[in-house]
Amino acid sequence: MEIEEGVVKTDRHTSAYLACGPVSGPRLYFIHGWPELSLSWRHQLKTLGNMGFRTIAPDMRGYGSSTIYDSHEDYAQTEIIKDMLELHDETGDGPAVWIGHDWGSPVVWNMALHCPERVHAVASLCVPMGFEEGVEALIPYVNRDIYPEDEFPKGQWDYQYFYQESFAEAQKEMEADPYRLVKILFRKGDPAGFGKPSNTASTRKNGGWFGDEIPDVPIDSDVITDQDASTFSAALGRNGFFGANSWYMNHERNYQYTQELNGNKKLDMPVLFFHGEYDYVCQTVNSNLAEPMRSNCSRLKEINIKSGHWMAQEKPMEVSAGLVQWLSGEADYWVS
Repeated sequence: MEIEEGVVKTDRHTSAYLACGPVSGPRLYFIHGWPELSLSWRHQLKTLGNMGFRTIAPDMRGYGSSTIYDSHEDYAQTEIIKDMLELHDETGDGPAVWIGHDWGSPVVWNMALHCPERVHAVASLCVPMGFEEGVEALIPYVNRDIYPEDEFPKGQWDYQYFYQESFAEAQKEMEADPYRLVKILFRKGDPAGFGKPSNTASTRKNGGWFGDEIPDVPIDSDVITDQDASTFSAALGRNGFFGANSWYMNHERNYQYTQELNGNKKLDMPVLFFHGEYDYVCQTVNSNLAEPMRSNCSRLKEINIKSGHWMAQEKPMEVSAGLVQWLSGEADYWVS
């Protein structure tokens, strides 16, 4: 089966999505992060869709053909979860499996925590439980052997504070050339960077990510094709970066949303986590970043992938295989 396009429209929001597989199949929702699209899950959509699952990947708010808003607070997790509930209720019945990456991971963690009746099981690539509380929740888990506190007080998460302090500058820098930005971002993991500070730890000190202009580098064909890069950059060029970057402007609101749980972050449903060994921002292999997840998830399975941050695109076969093994085993969620 081929990937198809769909849309869910309500009075409050429009979610465009890609889907594959029989409409009656068990549903898998794939949630992308910054600065991506539903296209990021193209490999998994088709692989699992052709196994009989109904795979669905929305363009998140601010991205692609979904609704774009003009205030920061419209990109808080409370609003995003409402989008997902509408998507869920319009595309099937009963609990589903939710799979997230990057900013999509807080979304699926929040679905499991706040809306467990809609969630049979949850999986996350690279980002463990914790980020849904806001960036401050991550600082205690920074590896201070790599990021001494006097030099890197916020560790590898320094770049997130640049958005809050210099939002207009960040937006302008990224909108200058979305095609170059896509090419420099979507690159495979480099083993040589292991144990060294990520450049995201110096974003504020450097006054941004790229200096005068975004470098023009070749496409990394191990992650995306030229057609993929053109699709990503066309959407980012059309929509701009206000919406995408506004996801970073809601840490306090997201923290307040977490307080509604009254400290109960225990998950008894099946949980799968993919560690990216060469993801040096969401570094879970040589830090304690994954410990809150391990403490709170009683049915947790962990898989290590020799990959950078863009795991679903860099290592699609490994990700799909890990999902299939888990879905047919611990998650007990299979095609009848």
